[in-house]
Amino acid sequence: MNTTSDRTAVSGDGGRPGGTPPGATATPQLRRRRLRARLPPLASAGGLWGAALTAAVLLLVLIGPFVAPNSPIDFIGAPFEPPSAAAPLGTDIVGRDVLSRVLSGGTVILSLSAIATLLGVLSGGLLGISAGYLRGIADDLIMRTLDVLLAFPQTILALLFVSVLGSSFVLIALLIALIHAPQVARVIRAAALRVAGEDFVEFARTAGLSPLQIMVREIAPNVLRPLLVELGLRFTYSIALIAGLSFLGLAQEPPAPNWGLMLNENRIGLLQNPWPVVVPVCLIALLTIGVNLLTDAVGSWAARGSAGRGERGPTGEPG
Repeated sequence: MNTTSDRTAVSGDGGRPGGTPPGATATPQLRRRRLRARLPPLASAGGLWGAALTAAVLLLVLIGPFVAPNSPIDFIGAPFEPPSAAAPLGTDIVGRDVLSRVLSGGTVILSLSAIATLLGVLSGGLLGISAGYLRGIADDLIMRTLDVLLAFPQTILALLFVSVLGSSFVLIALLIALIHAPQVARVIRAAALRVAGEDFVEFARTAGLSPLQIMVREIAPNVLRPLLVELGLRFTYSIALIAGLSFLGLAQEPPAPNWGLMLNENRIGLLQNPWPVVVPVCLIALLTIGVNLLTDAVGSWAARGSAGRGERGPTGEPG
């Protein structure tokens, strides 16, 4: 009885359970899975929608001040006038053009959010990689210090410093970066711990590379995907936090055009002319949704890439 041929016929893959025989062509399902793992985040529907929404709002913020029909601080009519040919979105609480203020009001929120997010993610990433690779006393010192910062509520901490030290763009950016850094560091530390246990890191260590070279060349590129996910998440948090500070008048003061400040100024006239409140809210919401969709797409891409790498054995062949 030819048991070998029977087992081969049953398995249908050349006698290799769970895999393809050497030199054989991969199955269509495996090829599709590998292709999906290689696709960039924008290849998904969510990624495309997220990119479109984010790009639309960013384009509005970039070109808005140059195409605004009026100065955002000039008075063009009575307070809370309805939309007209002179003011397509009406006027605000003191008679300024709402459209011009909307087109000019997103620059500060987005620029501060971008700067604060980059500072927080970069500093948190560096601390997380250092703690995950060095371990020991360095790990304990870094993480326990960051745990102290995590013990304070984010919004209350920002309000406390801004109210005591005064409103300043530099201060707000540094405060939000300080809020983000501990959370990013915890996520990147967990990823760095996994990478630090890989064979190629041990090989680099035995080859004589310094700890700094290993962290830069070996560990940092392998935690890039979770770092990109954190970048998107922290950006949305920065937008919400800076918009909240603007609403309270702690980021900018009247008559500066600012989406958050517009909500606070014009909420009393919501029934007379809702556009000074509705339009800034919609723009902030669209930007947040777009960035969240992009972040989800990057997270799925990172998960697919990790799964694809996990399917390979030491020789690079599918296991």
